[in-house]
Amino acid sequence: MKWVSALSMRPSLEAALDDVIGQAQKSLEIQADLALLFISTSFTSEYPRLLPLLQERLNVRHIIGCGGDGIIGQASPGLTSEIEEQPAVSLTLASLPGVKLQTFQLMAEDLPDPDSAPDRWVDLMQVDPTDQPHFILLADAATTKVNDLLQGLDYAYPGAVKIGGLTSGPNLSDGSGLFCDDQLYREGAIGVALSGDIKVETIVAQGCRPIGQPYRVTDAERNVVLRVEEQLAPLDLDQLPETGKEQTPLEALQSVVDTLDEEDRALAQHALSVGVVRNEFKQKLEPGDFLIRNLIGVDPRIGAVAIGDRIRSGQRIQFHLRDAEASAEDLEALLEQYLRKQIGDHAAAGVLLFDCLGRGEGFYDRPDFDTELFHRYIKNIPVSGFFCNGEIGPIGGTTFLHGYTAAFGIFSQPSRD
Repeated sequence: MKWVSALSMRPSLEAALDDVIGQAQKSLEIQADLALLFISTSFTSEYPRLLPLLQERLNVRHIIGCGGDGIIGQASPGLTSEIEEQPAVSLTLASLPGVKLQTFQLMAEDLPDPDSAPDRWVDLMQVDPTDQPHFILLADAATTKVNDLLQGLDYAYPGAVKIGGLTSGPNLSDGSGLFCDDQLYREGAIGVALSGDIKVETIVAQGCRPIGQPYRVTDAERNVVLRVEEQLAPLDLDQLPETGKEQTPLEALQSVVDTLDEEDRALAQHALSVGVVRNEFKQKLEPGDFLIRNLIGVDPRIGAVAIGDRIRSGQRIQFHLRDAEASAEDLEALLEQYLRKQIGDHAAAGVLLFDCLGRGEGFYDRPDFDTELFHRYIKNIPVSGFFCNGEIGPIGGTTFLHGYTAAFGIFSQPSRD
């Protein structure tokens, strides 16, 4: 397996394509099976010309890609650049021996009812679950029932990794740019299923750090948390947490805020989120164990809080803060955790990054932050992708649509050990 990536910032579409194709083909030197193309919305008016131009210049079995307001790719060997709000084209070519590829395009009206049997989803996708596929997904937020799609794919392909993002841009009134083989689509979702001799791992950094302690929800309605109880850490980590007093979540939040320093207390005024623990049986919580959701409202009369997802009694939650420092710490902790789990030499061939529009230079006050931090831990691997309106990736074995997240898909051949 071999991946190569190239990036061009030339303002002419033809020149940019010639640039990235020339760089990528020179580095790959063998026939590519898959091309991944991410193109700046600066070229929106030229999207209809893109695939014909690409096919004139490039011989490849399958192409998928999309437009984005920021583009990620290899500016030179070993150097990944995140180009925001400027013309840019990123092309990745992958040679995937022993890998079966199947591209697809889905419209919202084609999706089965959420209560449908898995067979309905398999009939739609035309991908055999026994092939143990993984999926790269690109979608238009306005015309795709993304949560229904992810729920259905998890139902039909429970062991599959799904990674991807939603198209972005300053003006998508004319529709998205979604590129699949020889077709341009303005709505729906596209992607590719990969099965066979391939391994896909993920790092989904949600950009938050926990504050205070976990609480168990004792009363909730839909997305509103009404009552919680403290989860007191036991002296012996092999024991279950003890429960403390029951209270409203607003009372719990106030007690947490009272323990913060002045800087974090100010941050809590505008950057507060709620982490929902995904594994109800895990006691020692680590980065990646929480699904981060926005805190979208409070009711001071009854002390309730509303979050951006359904919640039920019995689930554990913990308040989180989001800022540049917390985001960096979260990604760094996940990278360290990822490397600890690797056996032998790291053999990844290529990486896709689906980064939130809310990250980047405006968030960190410096360019290329997420990719530079990634390469500090995982070197000499091509990284490409784009800045998204929503990021797709798994937390605790379930696939979610995220915000403010950096979702990395790491592709390699399975170990022969």
